[in-house]
Amino acid sequence: MPKKVVYSANIEHMQILDEDGTLDTKLAKGTLTDEQVVYLYEQITTCRQFDEIAFKLQRSGRMGTYPQNKGQEANAVGAGLALRKGHDWIVPCYRENAALFMHGLPMHYILLHWMGDERGNQIPEQCNQTPIAIPIGTHMLHAAGIAWACKLRGEDRVVATFFGDGATSEGDFHAAMNFASVMQAPVVFYCQNNQWAISTPREVQMNSETVAQKALAYGMPTIQIDGNDIFATYKATRDAAGLARKGGGPTFIEAVTYRLGDHTTADDARRYRDQGEVDAWQSKDPLIRIRKYMENKGLWSDKQQTELEERAVRIVDEVAKTALEIEKPVPADFFNDMYAELPTDLLRQRETMRTTSIGIDPEQAGLRSQPQQA
Repeated sequence: MPKKVVYSANIEHMQILDEDGTLDTKLAKGTLTDEQVVYLYEQITTCRQFDEIAFKLQRSGRMGTYPQNKGQEANAVGAGLALRKGHDWIVPCYRENAALFMHGLPMHYILLHWMGDERGNQIPEQCNQTPIAIPIGTHMLHAAGIAWACKLRGEDRVVATFFGDGATSEGDFHAAMNFASVMQAPVVFYCQNNQWAISTPREVQMNSETVAQKALAYGMPTIQIDGNDIFATYKATRDAAGLARKGGGPTFIEAVTYRLGDHTTADDARRYRDQGEVDAWQSKDPLIRIRKYMENKGLWSDKQQTELEERAVRIVDEVAKTALEIEKPVPADFFNDMYAELPTDLLRQRETMRTTSIGIDPEQAGLRSQPQQA
């Protein structure tokens, strides 16, 4: 029998707004309005200020380790705008602050999380999002499960989950991708390929030319985009969400971006990254790119920039003040946020502040004296 090709594929790369602030008007048609561009620029600027204050809180010993979002924010704001607030779900990693804020999460919750205060993980009911996920890759399984539940209920909700390139080397990633594809669950798998899995470069942790091609194994639509381009991040997410809403199943997006800061405040990227690489990506900063575009269109001025920066400082100062001055938690909080309706045994523990097994039967705790030897 002659040989034949049984499978072939191409993966597109999409860029709409380049590093110089030049827009591809054809691809941009029907995407972001001028007002939306200004709005997203404001969101990124505020999050940059949030990063700065969070960094200072950590360095001054008032907060634990913190991962800055600097350089990657175009992904969060573009995708966040493409999703329906209060309707769709966001299942984040830990560099999507802007999207979480845009979808209603009070900003001080993020600071509380990194301060070790569990109240930062008590997501308000009106916010369809899960807490920040620190374990790499595990939350993608949650996203697939939530999406499948939405499908079973006949809801037109979409679940977007965010993760880094390093997470695609985890087994949980492949399990989530396979499950979502087989069940045609409405998930947008959004990979922020920032080139580094902590200190491991992308080309060392995988041998594939792109991250996007991993989705081909699961029969899933996939695209690679410029992750520092708000037009591309918005359009790719909007198109993927639209497909999912129509019953078209999951989509994989590889957003090529870069973290301009260290992995976290516990990291020193100078030990493994070349400064020339960082400098090259600095020129691709989404904040700089958007401002060039707005100035070229007459949408932005130095006066507006000054006002925005001053407003961002006021907002974030108030957020930090709220987090730092929050009343101390009480032991009962541990029980109150565990179940919607507290089981009887845990209710007894909360009221007595002791394990009920010891109070009811000391033998369970080894407290009853042993029988004497004959």
